[in-house]
Amino acid sequence: MIRVLLVDDQPLIRSGFRALLDLEDDIQVVAEATDGEEGLALAQEHQPDVALIDIRMPVMDGIEATRRIAADPALAGVHVVILTNYGMDEYVFEALRAGAAGFLVKDIVPEDLLHAVRVAARGDALLAPSITRKLIQRYVKQPLPAATDGVLAELTGREREAVALVAQGLSNDQIADHMVISPMTAKTHINRAMTKLHTRDRAQLVVLAYEAGLVVPNSR
Repeated sequence: MIRVLLVDDQPLIRSGFRALLDLEDDIQVVAEATDGEEGLALAQEHQPDVALIDIRMPVMDGIEATRRIAADPALAGVHVVILTNYGMDEYVFEALRAGAAGFLVKDIVPEDLLHAVRVAARGDALLAPSITRKLIQRYVKQPLPAATDGVLAELTGREREAVALVAQGLSNDQIADHMVISPMTAKTHINRAMTKLHTRDRAQLVVLAYEAGLVVPNSR
């Protein structure tokens, strides 16, 4: 059973998402919160698998709530998916760096929402296609942060290759095919890279790969 926490200051959004999610045999909404502070407390209380968190809320916004969840070792199993009405905006990069597993726009179709919850629950990165395109476009315009220099030095050649493929949006099976290895070996390369780079999940690997210059826009 995938346990979900809903955090949004709009009652209609919460009720609509709950009604949809609770229809599924493998998904259960365990709690709802109206702001990030309440969401953080409920995450600590219920230990959900997935937290769907609005990016803009009163009291504590989704970025700060995500940062605090990601920083708490007791909440390592909570995968945060940010909800936004706006698509790409100035908050998206900050939330990814804070530890969000990905983003969804609130007008997502029901089937895609259910898929997103299941993808996030198993620890995979989740970026809506429109968000991913704008993410890459933003990196075209911004210089790479100096702090990322040499950040990939600890990776083996195969781990670097696997991280680059993750950043291009490939699944473990696709990475395995590309590298001519088994899916389990691909997953091992990715997990080792995440450990070495101190990244919480695949979404942070994507950010780091672009920041470090391992992948450049339009390189696919």
